Amino acid sequence: MNIKYLIFSSALLLFWKFSLSQELKLNYDKEATNWNEALPLGNGRIGAMVYGGVSQEEIQLNEETIWAGRPGNNVPQGKYKDIVKIRQLLVEGRNKEAQELSNRAFPRAAPAGLDYGMPYQTFGSLLLAFPTHLNPIQYQRELDLNKAITTVSYQVDGVNYRREMFTSLVDSLLLIRITADKAKSISMDLNWKSPHQNINLGINNDALFLRGKGGTVDSKEGQVAFYGFVYPQVKGGQINHHGEQITIKDADEVILYVSIGTSFKNYKDLSIDPERKATRIFEKAKGISYAEALEKHVRKYQQFFNRVKLDLGSNAQAKKTTDVRIREFATNFDPQLVALYFQFGRYLLISSSQPGGQPANLQGIWNAKLSPPWDSKYTININTEMNYWPAEVGNLSEMHEPLFSMLKDLAVTGQESAREMYHARGWNAHHNTDLWRITGVVDGGFYGMWPMGGAWLSQHLWQHYLYKGDKQFLKDYYHVLKGAAIFYLDVLTKDPSGKWLVVSPSISPENSYETGGVGVSAGTTMDNQLVFDVFNNFIRASYIVDADGALRDSVKKSLEQLPPMQVGQHGQLQEWLKDLDRKDDHHRHISHLYGLFPSGQISPFRNPELAQAAKNSLIYRGDKSTGWSMGWKVNWWARLLDGNQSYKLIKDQLSPAPEEQKGQNGGTYPNLLDAHPPFQIDGNFGCTSGIAEMLVQSYDGSIFLLPAWPDELPNGEVKGLVTRGGFIIDMSWKNRKLTRLKVSSTSGGNCRIRITNKSKLYLRGKPLKQAHGKNPNSFFDVDEIKKPLIKTQNSLFETPETTLYDLSTTKGKVYEFVVK
Repeated sequence: MNIKYLIFSSALLLFWKFSLSQELKLNYDKEATNWNEALPLGNGRIGAMVYGGVSQEEIQLNEETIWAGRPGNNVPQGKYKDIVKIRQLLVEGRNKEAQELSNRAFPRAAPAGLDYGMPYQTFGSLLLAFPTHLNPIQYQRELDLNKAITTVSYQVDGVNYRREMFTSLVDSLLLIRITADKAKSISMDLNWKSPHQNINLGINNDALFLRGKGGTVDSKEGQVAFYGFVYPQVKGGQINHHGEQITIKDADEVILYVSIGTSFKNYKDLSIDPERKATRIFEKAKGISYAEALEKHVRKYQQFFNRVKLDLGSNAQAKKTTDVRIREFATNFDPQLVALYFQFGRYLLISSSQPGGQPANLQGIWNAKLSPPWDSKYTININTEMNYWPAEVGNLSEMHEPLFSMLKDLAVTGQESAREMYHARGWNAHHNTDLWRITGVVDGGFYGMWPMGGAWLSQHLWQHYLYKGDKQFLKDYYHVLKGAAIFYLDVLTKDPSGKWLVVSPSISPENSYETGGVGVSAGTTMDNQLVFDVFNNFIRASYIVDADGALRDSVKKSLEQLPPMQVGQHGQLQEWLKDLDRKDDHHRHISHLYGLFPSGQISPFRNPELAQAAKNSLIYRGDKSTGWSMGWKVNWWARLLDGNQSYKLIKDQLSPAPEEQKGQNGGTYPNLLDAHPPFQIDGNFGCTSGIAEMLVQSYDGSIFLLPAWPDELPNGEVKGLVTRGGFIIDMSWKNRKLTRLKVSSTSGGNCRIRITNKSKLYLRGKPLKQAHGKNPNSFFDVDEIKKPLIKTQNSLFETPETTLYDLSTTKGKVYEFVVK
């Protein structure tokens, strides 16, 4: 009886593991008909979109450093006087004239000899033709998030075919294995296609290669040389070369090695031999078996991916194909799709941002065009930052490194824009940058007159420190934080009323406050919030590294003169220094809510009047918008402790994207990628971050568990989320009530936990002591804001009843609590 039970239990466990593995898959019963149905693979450097075609497979490829243009910044000369004049016009209240001058000084189209940033460009597509594969049955296409592998399988004329591919995180190339369950059944043709001009195709050392160069745009000649090839390794059968094609006949198995190299070394050096690099990568990979390469790739990938588990339950919807689930999500309860979507965001970050490489751009690393929407650059007035919101809380801290590396570069190139445009020390960047680390104005005087991109990006350095507690990291990047602070110390000027120090001229990103497209202004709320964070981060960092006492004192004095936040005539958080907000403004950017998220300046518990004003602003703006905007809103509503509204935004986002490739309708494509439309990856990352914020928050002096969980997802379990101070959270809940909690302390220190009064915590049979006063753990320090100026306040934000508990922890120890 016991043996039977043991066998049954073992079988059940194996089935459960298999089912769990099956759940984290995107699956389809037909091939992709367009790019938005193809499935993404990536190892940070190489991206692949796999269509899963039967008679012809297309694998569209990217390499992260294939961009148009060449080294060089885009800082315009002789614009300081214009900036001073714009500033003066704003002081005089001549806002329209200020905007007109801004538009003339920085025209919408890049003037001769200047550029507005370079586009990220495709490499091309590998085509695998199977001319006899007609009328397939039992077709299945899937992306396994557990292993970062995509597979295509089907049957033709009684033969079962299977294609398996992955972009190796270890060997840095794309590997494709094609098999059949009948000998001598694989016959195929290999071809390249690319939209690049002046490419060269041919055969070299039994490999089919494609050679080319990045495009020329505006004043920048294309200088990134690239070289890629596919090399077939065949069991049985024959290989024939036909100029620009390779033909394989009657093989038992085919393994394809796809390697790509470019000339890019860094943003100012293109000295690498791309052919030599691609060949070196291939020669190293060819020396091991496919099975070993696969095993090494999966092992490395799972070191990242397996850190976080999220189980929200499952039902019959999970057995349907992913495209159907998206179509039906609004009307059919599908909790597992939420977990899948969350983990897909983590998969995308692992796949598009690896240490030593480039940060994820507007499309991650996946782009099929030479001139993609918005050039697929780094848009740093929200989109690039949003890409990295899941990095720390989602236990993927290493994926943050490429962004930090770019910041070191910008702290160099940004000195030119600070000096030439503003006559300031330090460094700055505007609202866009690219592979060449440009820091000048992009897209003209309406969109581009925003000298705050560096201010926002630098927050990621401080947040990383708060999560990891790595003082050496802080020392290594201290000069970046210092340079940003010095820039704003130099450029702050009196606002038109003479009361405050503000940034002028600037904008509230992409929005306007007067008809006719007037947006240029002084002292926007977002700018004030950003400078507040830049200054506080520098002050705290300077104490930690014990440097720059005199500079610290100067920064403190300017910090004291920043404007407070304001509640305006509609009970809203004001977007501008003057009360100019409109109730009918549904703009996609709600930049003045930066202080609510990702910053932590606005808290329902510390300043309910501002929380209510932020809530009013969100209500006026509405829910439906671009994909990234709805992703940001998930986070905002989570910070406002409204899980039901956050979940409503997730449902809006997990609806089918419109067929048109423009507009502000949001939604999700069949391959789970986010739609602006068109595709932008930031919405995926924003929603992943938002789901984490619904589960745990640690910005407000404590770790708040289940702060904003929706009624529609009453039961669940999460493991591996990270908070400030390096605490790792595992917890379960039932009927939205915490039932199990485990905290792993990676840095030691006081762990302050906030939970609703429905639950009490016990450790080793004793109730945990309630917390009082300031949290002694410095990673949870809160920067106190000024008392807000309130014009109209109809009501205060109502906070739930909660209890705070303190526990002194030891580094490396694990604490399991009983929840009653």
